[in-house]
Amino acid sequence: MQRFRDRFGSSATIHRAPGRVNLIGEHTDYNDGFVLPAAIEFYCYVAAAPRPDRKLAVHSENLHETVEADLDSLSPVGKSCWANYPLGVAWSLEQTGKRLQGANLLIAGDVPLGSGLSSSAAIEVATGAALVYASGAATDRTELAKLCQRAENEFVGARCGIMDQFVSCHGQASHALLLDCRSLAFELVKLPPGIQLVICNTMVKHELGSSEYNSRRAECEEGVRKLSAVLPGIRALRDVSMAQLEEHRDLLPPKVFARCRHVITENVRVQDAVQALKRGDTKALGLLMRDSHRSLRDDYEVSCVELDTMTDIAAAQPGVIGCRMTGGGFGGCTINLVESAAVGSFQKNVAIWYREKTGLTPEIYVTKPADGVQRVGGATASPVE
Repeated sequence: MQRFRDRFGSSATIHRAPGRVNLIGEHTDYNDGFVLPAAIEFYCYVAAAPRPDRKLAVHSENLHETVEADLDSLSPVGKSCWANYPLGVAWSLEQTGKRLQGANLLIAGDVPLGSGLSSSAAIEVATGAALVYASGAATDRTELAKLCQRAENEFVGARCGIMDQFVSCHGQASHALLLDCRSLAFELVKLPPGIQLVICNTMVKHELGSSEYNSRRAECEEGVRKLSAVLPGIRALRDVSMAQLEEHRDLLPPKVFARCRHVITENVRVQDAVQALKRGDTKALGLLMRDSHRSLRDDYEVSCVELDTMTDIAAAQPGVIGCRMTGGGFGGCTINLVESAAVGSFQKNVAIWYREKTGLTPEIYVTKPADGVQRVGGATASPVE
């Protein structure tokens, strides 16, 4: 708060939104499928105060940069600029008829940047909540998630699904969130006590990631087009069973068949993982996470040597329930469910072994599932319900 006062000369309200990690259900979101993410205890904080005009002044504490914009003429700032995320949210809110008041914003966060833990969604959701509050407006959490996704799709230009923004809005402590990415129906799923989420950052991000991501989307869309000739009711791979895919595999090029097989089997694994959690069957959950990683590696081909190495090392550690790559792939992080008593030795051993095998020193983050976006401090209720 003092940093905001020093910069802008007034007090502010603060909203925070969490990053996320996906426990299982990778590359299913843009195929209208199912995902099981959890919000994590790493946050983006946005301090905001209204201005008397229609200007936005947005300062990043992490990057020591300030960007100013006019709410009546919002447009992207160059290519890949951090400010496009908060400005895009303002644009999205305005596009839906929410008349915003100008505001001073100070943004700071501890979600590791570029690690696949969705720092972008955390910025978007915290900014959206802060702007709505500063303007005296209101929204609900699902609408806010949609507005933030639209900002990233249409203003920033990234074709993300809604998973990241949704769990940043709706996350709940001690729970993962089962999301139907078509209907947006969701269910909070309690994680067993005595388990920590341990995220291992491989410290690599291969450049082919974004182009290959677009290729995977195109291959899935090709699969739907070809299968719709014999399965006219389908809208996405979420509507296709493995029996149907096998029956019509001759219609598909081998790579397209493999991509479709991953998505279809991954949707089943998500549902099975939820049932395993509900009955406390951690062994079954671990096997599902293992199979998810193998499918991402072999059928979807979005893993890499570093992710495979990290997963192999983790799987050999005592107290590990399950492990897999998480996120888009080609680097980034793995997610590991680890018994609380084993977390210390897990961190130590994984760091040593990974460094020996790759020459890289990983970053390892320990967290629990967190609550979604909220106002920090004060007695006044958040405008996001």
